Amino acid sequence: MKKLIIGISGASGSLYGIRMLEMLREIDGVETHLIISSAGAMNIDHETDMDVKSVRALADYTYKDNEIWEKIASGSFKTIGMAIAPCSVKTLSAIATGYGATLMARSADVCLKERRRLSLLVRETPLHLGHIRNMAAVTEIGGIIELPVPAFYHGPQTISDIIDETAAKVLDGFGINVGKYQKEWKGL
Repeated sequence: MKKLIIGISGASGSLYGIRMLEMLREIDGVETHLIISSAGAMNIDHETDMDVKSVRALADYTYKDNEIWEKIASGSFKTIGMAIAPCSVKTLSAIATGYGATLMARSADVCLKERRRLSLLVRETPLHLGHIRNMAAVTEIGGIIELPVPAFYHGPQTISDIIDETAAKVLDGFGINVGKYQKEWKGL
């Protein structure tokens, strides 16, 4: 059983993390561990028709961001990694500097120290130099910055199509094929 941690932090774009959880429910062999920050919970309420309880129900296991003692904060808990979708610049900063004061930041730090995949869907624009330096720092220590920039070669018709393509691309990086949501570039 593959174990994947999903974090939803306080940036706009909670639909990315929610959609990943929905896609993963359709796949056998992937166990999901979900952390939602307090600001992430506020964004879920503000941006979606779902409540936090419904989002938590999509995951196999859920944790509060202040529960720093949980098993996902230990390198001995074997996962294939972590995706934070969306990733606020506050969370990015904590990860870039190794400031593991929350369960989300500590779990990300564990992925980095154990050389596991860490994908951050950083959601902010415009970016100032401090943001860019933090993205560079995360990249230098092994993380992957995946800005949720939409692709259009697959002919999206709805916002959901755009979100699905980004979510599927992130999951593909973990070796998880979500089939119908992934569109391969065929060339011209």
